[in-house]
Amino acid sequence: MIYSNLSRSSIFLFLVPILLISCSKPELEKKSNPNIIIVLADDLGYGDIGAFNSESLIKTPHIDELASEGMMFTDAHTTSAVCTPTRYALLTGRYNWRTKLKEGVLTGKSKALIASDRTTLGSMLQKQGYHTAMIGKWHLGMDWGLKEGETFKPGGWNPEDYDQLDFNKPIENGPGTRGFDYSLALPASLDIAPYVYVENNALTSIPTKTTIDQGEYSWWREGPTSVDFIHEQCTPVFFEKSMEYISEQSKMENPFFLFLALPSPHTPILPTKEWQGKSGMLPYADFMMMIDDYMGKLNQAIKEAGIEENTILIFTSDNGCSPAAGFEKMVEMGHYPSGPFRGHKADIYEGGHRVPTIVKWPSTIAKGTVNSTLISQVDFMATFAELTGYEMQDNEGEDSFSFLSQLNSDPSDDLEREGTVFHSVNGTFAIRKGDWKLITSKGSGGWSFPRPGDSAQEGLPAMQLYNLANDPAETQNLYPNERAKAEELEQLLVKYIQDGRSTEGAIQSNDSFDGEWIQTWFMKD
Repeated sequence: MIYSNLSRSSIFLFLVPILLISCSKPELEKKSNPNIIIVLADDLGYGDIGAFNSESLIKTPHIDELASEGMMFTDAHTTSAVCTPTRYALLTGRYNWRTKLKEGVLTGKSKALIASDRTTLGSMLQKQGYHTAMIGKWHLGMDWGLKEGETFKPGGWNPEDYDQLDFNKPIENGPGTRGFDYSLALPASLDIAPYVYVENNALTSIPTKTTIDQGEYSWWREGPTSVDFIHEQCTPVFFEKSMEYISEQSKMENPFFLFLALPSPHTPILPTKEWQGKSGMLPYADFMMMIDDYMGKLNQAIKEAGIEENTILIFTSDNGCSPAAGFEKMVEMGHYPSGPFRGHKADIYEGGHRVPTIVKWPSTIAKGTVNSTLISQVDFMATFAELTGYEMQDNEGEDSFSFLSQLNSDPSDDLEREGTVFHSVNGTFAIRKGDWKLITSKGSGGWSFPRPGDSAQEGLPAMQLYNLANDPAETQNLYPNERAKAEELEQLLVKYIQDGRSTEGAIQSNDSFDGEWIQTWFMKD
């Protein structure tokens, strides 16, 4: 079992960097800044948490307790309805479509998406005296070593795509060069090879076998697998390693930042034996109950470490629930993974990108607070920059707005943001300004009806406009009758694209942009 190997044979290697970093920076005074922990679930729907959905059939008592101890954001969003772009925005404060990634996600062998000179949440906090760790699903690309005579070929969906890789060589441009002092990473999703643990810049074990599972909910793609990698144990490993990290760092002089990026409840849906069948529903619900139990243990670990008062703990998700989880079957059972919202993972509708978000910070946030302010995960960069006194430059966090005032003062305070942009799996845009949301396509832009290319889209208006205050389920398209409002939002979106930013500051360049880009990507059917 990998955790046994990591906690014993590798624990010395794990702790030495921490001790060296502590000793190598004697000039740093003890910080009053809070510790920061972000737990990012994978494919968890807004309606899957009891605190956000009173009709949820999935029991989540520990996450509900976390909500009662902190602040619930009921209008919190990812920037994308799928995982790689969401992670990019969360860590950089910049929309993913400003990069070469205009649609879809990366594979397990994709090259690093975050540029080497791009400031990340991790590197920013390092500059502010934090020790930083990334534990969990990375899915932002890393540069693998190649066998002699090989040149890099893209791909990664098929097992033979990995034949050119030399797993014995160090890995470059992973989490360690993007702002994290320590990392234990799954390269991509739990259903995308290679199935290995990357600790800092090397594998904990070299792949010696190929695995595949084709169960209804437990499936994963065929690919190289390390002997110490057991799919069912991946989520427990990351939680246990995170609790070790919290325990050790609580004893150190400087604050820490932990990014715990869960690979679950994304497919393969693999609750451990003790949780199988516990929900009386589908394996997805069992998996959620398991995650909830681990969140209870993590919350308790923070308390036992004596750091609860000045630790910010955030729990959220990278997008909505996936149809692969048995979405429709759960609806038939009376459970709505997206709660009152339309759509699910991959969609431009609210169910694709509105996610449950809880922020706990006992020294500052009153217990049981509910906040309806619109925030986005792209805002974490500016929020923690303001918190720690970091002055962002024009080429940092171009789309990030601080919501620190929501935590420090009257939660009714408005943010400076004018508009917020969302993106679907196929590259469809939406922009939100106040209660108004414009979708630049006829359908979902993803995997729910009407899907891109469906004949059902014929005859529909070119765009969709909804007033979410009156119609949160996005059932009444007001585009035909509110063309002036739609044009206002469309022009704002075009400005954000062309300016390379949506915040105030000097115009910036997009990584991948030409005169035809808007025509090619803006209108996606």
